[in-house]
Amino acid sequence: MTDSRTPVVLVVDDTKTNIDLLVYLLADQYEVSVALDGETALEVALEDRPDLILLDIMMPDMDGYEVCRRLKLQPETRDIPVIFVTARKEITDETEGFALGAVDYITKPISPPLVKARVATHIQLKQAHDAVKYQNLILEEKVQQRTVELQETQLAIIRKLGRAAEFRDNETGLHVMRMSHYTHIIGIACGMGKSESALLLHAAPMHDVGKIGIPDNVLLKPGKLSPAEFDIIKTHPEMGADIIGKEESPLLKMAFQIAYTHHEKWDGSGYPRGLSGENIPLVGRICAVADVFDAVTSQRPYKEAWPVPRAVALLQQESGRHFDPALVRLFLDNITEVLKIKEKFSEQEATEPFDHPWGGR
Repeated sequence: MTDSRTPVVLVVDDTKTNIDLLVYLLADQYEVSVALDGETALEVALEDRPDLILLDIMMPDMDGYEVCRRLKLQPETRDIPVIFVTARKEITDETEGFALGAVDYITKPISPPLVKARVATHIQLKQAHDAVKYQNLILEEKVQQRTVELQETQLAIIRKLGRAAEFRDNETGLHVMRMSHYTHIIGIACGMGKSESALLLHAAPMHDVGKIGIPDNVLLKPGKLSPAEFDIIKTHPEMGADIIGKEESPLLKMAFQIAYTHHEKWDGSGYPRGLSGENIPLVGRICAVADVFDAVTSQRPYKEAWPVPRAVALLQQESGRHFDPALVRLFLDNITEVLKIKEKFSEQEATEPFDHPWGGR
């Protein structure tokens, strides 16, 4: 960063003669502003943000120590270097001044060459500090921009993989749109913050990505699956987890958990690992509720959509068996918002085979 402006020095002293001398010494190199008391000094510092403050200690009403203390308490002025210029020469005075955050200590009567040298040194240090701070801000912005780009790339990949799974399953996309919005509603209701619930919204469409690896003769079979065929279907959570992999990205971590655990059941009778209760990751339990509700309330060529009261009754019936009871309550507490999503994304959908009346394979 290049800064071509003239540096600004604020001189604070209750004696006009002292101010005049310092202005005379510095005016040829710097823009000099003045204050005759501490209160005015604080106001000028906050408004003008000088590059350096030359501060007398012995002033009425508010001494220089208090002015310095207040300057260092304010984020807007804490980085302005302060040099005490004072007749107090005791070591304890210097010690107190440095303890308050002053960068230097000049005693009166002042030596003009010394004042000029000290001011020049600390102005240069301030400019260097500002330059580093500016470069750090630029670097931080670049890192944030790159992070956003990586997140957008990951999101695009997740969406494409989700779409690939939909195509394999004759899915139009509306199921995963509704289902992911349902998970978002549940996530917020159970206390997730904005960031985590947004991750859930974007990761939920990956729940069935493992179906990419299921043979067509099993996945697209219009009738009831045989036990052997259902065993094949039951491998899709593990396939989905393998496809996503164990990545460091928060989005992919959540997508991994969802793909792997959305068919687990609260009572331990689900698959692929037979997890139960809170051993099932929260996002998997949320997706189980959202997935099944959308499945039963959606029309298929081989079945009519269930009316909402019947679907609600199923969730209540399966609460504590298939589903986390607390999540069922939260889902039903927010049924008005759920139905708004259902209406927004309502359309005839393509065939999606089921193994039983209410759950997806």
